[in-house]
Amino acid sequence: MRGGGVISSMEETIYKYIEEHINPENEALDWVIKQTHVRTNHARMLSGKIQGQLLRMLVQMTGARRILELGTFTGFSAICLAGALPEGGHLDTLELNDELEDLIREGFERAGVADKITLHIGDCKQTLRQLRDHVYDIVYIDANKREYNEYYNLVFDMVRPGGLILADNVLWDGKVCMEPVPQDQQTQAIVRFNDAIASDKRVESVILPLRDGLYLIRKL
Repeated sequence: MRGGGVISSMEETIYKYIEEHINPENEALDWVIKQTHVRTNHARMLSGKIQGQLLRMLVQMTGARRILELGTFTGFSAICLAGALPEGGHLDTLELNDELEDLIREGFERAGVADKITLHIGDCKQTLRQLRDHVYDIVYIDANKREYNEYYNLVFDMVRPGGLILADNVLWDGKVCMEPVPQDQQTQAIVRFNDAIASDKRVESVILPLRDGLYLIRKL
């Protein structure tokens, strides 16, 4: 859950029940979860088992072969996405924090997906400009919340017609629904992003109230 998301005891019970009724995680993902708790101070930023399973299924249902991820963190979601790719499929994943590189790469090796992934360390916007000639079936946005609109504008032409753009944390602890809306930069940026998607006639979209909110956007 990149950026957090405060959940009630009832929601926690429901999520636990759901986790008990989905496909079990593999050893590599369990290792990533443990290492994220041990080696970082931001374990709440993990996508989580339920969202990981959804990402896998979206890849499989759409037949995606080329995926772009903005915000690798410790590699949990990248492993879920890449693990669902068919033979010859590929994931480009972008991460700013070079201190996480060793952990990320070890997770990829443990999951057996290292040959399907190119890890790009550096500023997302700069890397996106280098990749601008690539075409993707799915783009998963889970990086700096203040820059969601910029990411969206940069990746839009890189997504094939009928392809998906997924954006995480778009409910932002429910702050986007508050009256008045908090004035901090992250909340305001997400509100602007959500409003822009809702009015974009080039796409059809829905927000899933999964953990901290996942925007599913299909390019027409």
